This record gives sequence, structure tokens and C-alpha cells, in this order.
Amino acid sequence: MPAAALVVHQARYTLAYGSRANAELAAQGHSYLHSVVPWTILGLGVGASGFLRRAARAAHTGESGAFTRLSATALWSITTAGLLAIYLVQETLETFSASGHPTGLSGLVGHGGYWAVPAAAVVAVAVVALLRLGRAMLRLASRLAPQAARARGTRVRLPFSVALLAPNPLALAAAGRAPPLTRT
Repeated sequence: MPAAALVVHQARYTLAYGSRANAELAAQGHSYLHSVVPWTILGLGVGASGFLRRAARAAHTGESGAFTRLSATALWSITTAGLLAIYLVQETLETFSASGHPTGLSGLVGHGGYWAVPAAAVVAVAVVALLRLGRAMLRLASRLAPQAARARGTRVRLPFSVALLAPNPLALAAAGRAPPLTRT
């Protein structure tokens, strides 16, 4: 999401200002974004590493893990809303901290800020497509697992709770000690 939010921010300025986008970004105090890019790339690398570990585990054990049950449309709607929320928070913070940035509602939707809506929608399509591609890759990896790993991966489901009752001691074959021997 951080990388997608950065793409939405940059796309909004590119759509609004065209070839002058870099000059407008610099004039409105967005030069700090250059220092965010390496951290975003680091986050992408950590996410890709986690995905590769999950894919390797799926290929080894045959278990792909749990997936969301949301439809692609619902996931797209949530992602679009999230990207717009991130954009609005980012622009609001920039009105307080970046010199030259428009203030108030003009800082959010003015100067081509309305372009953030279609940019977020398109970027959300790409995010959902990547998520669905990842899901398909994990399912494929789990199918490639050897049969022995799949059999090892199956678990026996036990009841949630088991009550063990102690039988009456006299009902057992060895019901304690016998009566004492009488000496006669």
C-alpha cells in the first residue's frame, strides 16, 4: 500500500500538470518524497521476501494458507477507499509542514487534486490484480508439493473438549487389592 499510495500521489500531479509536474511538486514542497522512495522499495522487498517464503512453504507442505473471501470488486472498492484516505491524510499533513503547499480544501482537491480519485481507482485495479496473481501462484505452488508432504500436512481433528470419566474401580479386572488372607 505505501508504494501504491506514492504512485497515486505522483500520478495525480502528472495528470494535473503534465510535463510541468516535477516543477509543481518542487514548488509545493514535495521534495521530501525523494527520501521516501528508498524506504518504499525496502518495504516492497520485505513484502516480496515474505511472499516467496510463503510460496516455498506451500510448495514444500502443500498448504497454501488462508485467503480472503472478498470478491475482486469488494477488494477493489476497499483498496480504492484506502488509497484515497492515504492521499487525503498525506495532503492534509503537507498543508501543515510543506512550504508553498496550498492550504485548506484547495490543498486537497484544488490544483488538480480531483485527479487522485481516478488515479486511486486505476492503482487499486493493479493492486487487486497483483493480489489475485499471488493467490494463483500460491495455489499452484501447493499443488506442486509432493504427495508425501501433503499426507504429512493433513491433521487429525480432535473434538474441542474430551471428558474422561474414571470407571468404577470395582468394574475393572484389577479392582484394587484383594481382601487380606485369613490364617487358619
